Amino acid sequence: MSAPSQIAAPDGRELIARTRRIATEVAAKHAADVDAQARFPSETFAALREARVLSALVPVELGGSGASMRDLVEQCLILGQSCGSSAMVLAMHHIQVACVVRHARTSPFFEAYLREIADRQILMASITSEVGVGGDTRSSICAIERGNGRFKLVKDATTVSYGAEAEDLLVTCRRAADAAASDQILVLIRPGDYKLTLKGKWDTLGMRGTCSPPFEVEAEGPEAQIIPGSFADSSAQSMVPYSHILWSALWTGIATDAVNRAAAFVRAAARKTPGTIPPTATRLAEVSVML
Repeated sequence: MSAPSQIAAPDGRELIARTRRIATEVAAKHAADVDAQARFPSETFAALREARVLSALVPVELGGSGASMRDLVEQCLILGQSCGSSAMVLAMHHIQVACVVRHARTSPFFEAYLREIADRQILMASITSEVGVGGDTRSSICAIERGNGRFKLVKDATTVSYGAEAEDLLVTCRRAADAAASDQILVLIRPGDYKLTLKGKWDTLGMRGTCSPPFEVEAEGPEAQIIPGSFADSSAQSMVPYSHILWSALWTGIATDAVNRAAAFVRAAARKTPGTIPPTATRLAEVSVML
């Protein structure tokens, strides 16, 4: 089998075509059940892994596709029209990979880790929320402890989207016990490094498939898994802008699907009363203009 760096990367159009096929043939088929059962869209992500979509943002020389922001936006837009939860999970995964690609490639460990994402199609999630900080992701109570080349941390998170389904997690915490609340770092924790303890439930309405309850996380591992630099830089330069752009794309996809469904309803009503414009048609036209 060829090494990841030797696998030919599909271009953006091919990635988008693969995503479109998965959206229509897999995600749409299971979307209602995913939301009704508040379960992870496992069928969609099995297909995305097989199509090597999870390494879209990994550079080509490391075995990924080196996708552009436009490619990622198109993926989220397309998937959002079939399953909002699937699109949100994919967007959040891309955001975590972006943090590694843009802020950790100076590290030999993370260079190898990106190759592993491409090879194994690893699904990444994040833990940036925390009890006691009032929703401010740029503030942490949790602090990392270091010793003998290893780290330990304990974090009480208000929500961990698809944490039980992801393999690897990026966690925010204070740089040290005596560091300011805003002096944060990002730490990669991997299977075998951490334990998640469920702390409650959260009904995320139309995003039930993101599976986002609160967890307490206990983790330890080698210091090489700490993202170089500060979370302030990762957040401002990557996490926040990627979040705004990709979430906007998937929400546009959800809205597009809603308008398409409404249009189909109006057409069906019009066929029942030929020559009469259904009253819903005017309202639909107004909504379409707003979008």
